[in-house]
Amino acid sequence: MRLNFLSDFQPVLFQTFKTYNKEKFIADVMAGLIVGVVALPLAIAFGIASGVAPERGIYTAIIAGFIISFLGGTSVQIGGPTGAFIVIVYGIVEQYGVQGLALATVLAGVMLVLMGVLKLGTVIKFIPYPIVVGFTSGIALTIFSTQIKDFFGLTTPKLPSGFFEKWMVYFQHFDTVNWSTALIAITTVAIIMLTPKIVKKIPGSLIAIIVMTVAAYLMKSYGNITGIETIGDRFAINNQMPQLEQIPMNLESIRLLFPAAFTIAMLGAIESLLSATVADGVTGKKHNSNMELVAQGVANIAVPFFGGIPATGAIARTMTNINNGGRTPVAGIIHAMVLLLIVLFLGDLTKHIPMACLAGVLVVVAYNMSEWRTFISLIKQSRSTLAILLTTFLLTVIFDLTIAIEVGLLLALFAFLKRMNESTQIKHTTGKIEITKEMESHSADMKEEVLYLPHGVEVYEIDGPFFFGVANKFDEKMREIGNHPHVRIIRMRKIPFIDSTGLNNLEMLCRKSRKEKIHIILSGVNDTIRESLYKSKIPLIVGEENICSNIHEAVDRVRQIDIGMKKEHKQKV
Repeated sequence: MRLNFLSDFQPVLFQTFKTYNKEKFIADVMAGLIVGVVALPLAIAFGIASGVAPERGIYTAIIAGFIISFLGGTSVQIGGPTGAFIVIVYGIVEQYGVQGLALATVLAGVMLVLMGVLKLGTVIKFIPYPIVVGFTSGIALTIFSTQIKDFFGLTTPKLPSGFFEKWMVYFQHFDTVNWSTALIAITTVAIIMLTPKIVKKIPGSLIAIIVMTVAAYLMKSYGNITGIETIGDRFAINNQMPQLEQIPMNLESIRLLFPAAFTIAMLGAIESLLSATVADGVTGKKHNSNMELVAQGVANIAVPFFGGIPATGAIARTMTNINNGGRTPVAGIIHAMVLLLIVLFLGDLTKHIPMACLAGVLVVVAYNMSEWRTFISLIKQSRSTLAILLTTFLLTVIFDLTIAIEVGLLLALFAFLKRMNESTQIKHTTGKIEITKEMESHSADMKEEVLYLPHGVEVYEIDGPFFFGVANKFDEKMREIGNHPHVRIIRMRKIPFIDSTGLNNLEMLCRKSRKEKIHIILSGVNDTIRESLYKSKIPLIVGEENICSNIHEAVDRVRQIDIGMKKEHKQKV
């Protein structure tokens, strides 16, 4: 058992070394170099957009990127800060400060580790798709709305946190547009969108940042153009190794930040496993979802102590890694080392990157996250899908991601229960049962076989799960019929499982029937259902002889009951 547990939680990196060779190492080095260079501006952009200093985004990419590759359950996953976290991180920083964010991230890391250890990796994948699309599209719209000021170089007062309030400020100050800044942002977007048509392997965001940084420098130095704000104008970038920070922890802070931490954990789990699944489709390999969650958790526990922000698997950087030949976790480790070297020796150059260029990068990130085609296709589906999608989307935009995920999951649960309740059918039969049609015949030649039921015998067949919603439906069906038979056969052959409420309702029915001198016979009881029944008092109430494996045994039992009733009647006479 211990060996099986350890094998289930073995990082892919350790398995990789069994077949590692020089050719794989060279491919990983090339991929790691490119991904490391690509990750730098994205880490800065995500850090700034999240409301923290740019170096915090870089520290996250380095530390989390290394840990996720070292301990992860995928071969090609690249970890670091992502656009999906911008909204939740910005909200936490605004309300609780950087220390509050650090504590929430540590708590989220602990939750992710527990998810992995409890082997919930496969369960996370079953979160309804409309919820994922709803909050992802909502995050995309929110990211887009936060970049309008830098995109157009607007001069505004401090922006409010509310979505609609923010846009009111934009409209009121749109006459302050800096057209040089807007030109840089628009050109950035154009380069990113056009690059894949010319160069496949090098991301457009990297080319756009290099080109527009040089262009902005020339415009400011030789064109006497002012008003083009750069990272260095707004932030003092620290190009040194991060220092170990203390994170104050107390029960009150944990209680306040627990909902936000849960949202970070859920979002990180969903995005990392989604990225891993996409990578599997390209590489043909299969990831270990539980080990991946453990790695994500350890990374998020570690990074806050070095000034980092929440991290997860990044789909865009993972695909860049794959497209450039990366096939093992070594590429991810090299990407983290490249980032570290860039920060230590070339970090000062990042201060020349225009804020408008970063805004253009994030606008494209938001567009790619929006999944607007999928959003439109889901709108055309069922009303329950539409309700879940729009509710999650609107709550993400208007309120926050925590509320959106909670309400979205609640709506999805109600929709699921409604569909399950509707799919479970209850059939009432008297007189006879045509066994041949049900493929239950004992005859080898499959001739027509009919089981005739004695007078005063009713058969109720439940087709589907017997859970709390169906239990009430079953009661209503019996009250609607309103008969008073002397035997009720309840066929359970098509019940895959029965929950505690179903057992309780069935037990109450058996007790009531015994008071009314109605015999209850349970038919088609498989081993799983029988095990559940014996955890209740039902066998004692109905008698073990009345729990039958199939309908033939049940009808034979009816005949025995009839004979017994007739003998009893004669003795009384």
